[in-house]
Amino acid sequence: MFNTQPQPFTAFPNHKENKMADTKIIVNCETGEVQELELTAEEVAQREADAAAYAAQKAEKDAAAQAKADAKAAIADRLGLSADDLATLLG
Repeated sequence: MFNTQPQPFTAFPNHKENKMADTKIIVNCETGEVQELELTAEEVAQREADAAAYAAQKAEKDAAAQAKADAKAAIADRLGLSADDLATLLG
């Protein structure tokens, strides 16, 4: 089977995903003052809702990409084409 999905780019491949901090940083560019404040319950809830929506959207996109790759692989298999042949034909 062909897997034509691009691999996600990660700037730090050895970085383990950590839970997000419940703080925000506010920088006043005029004074250079930097404040680190706790998120409100509403901000935490919004962040979690946004993360869930992103995860659902990403899963849907990944499933569509995998279905497309599977369809290409099935067609190539029926035609007796190798991965290299298919890549050459599709450019």
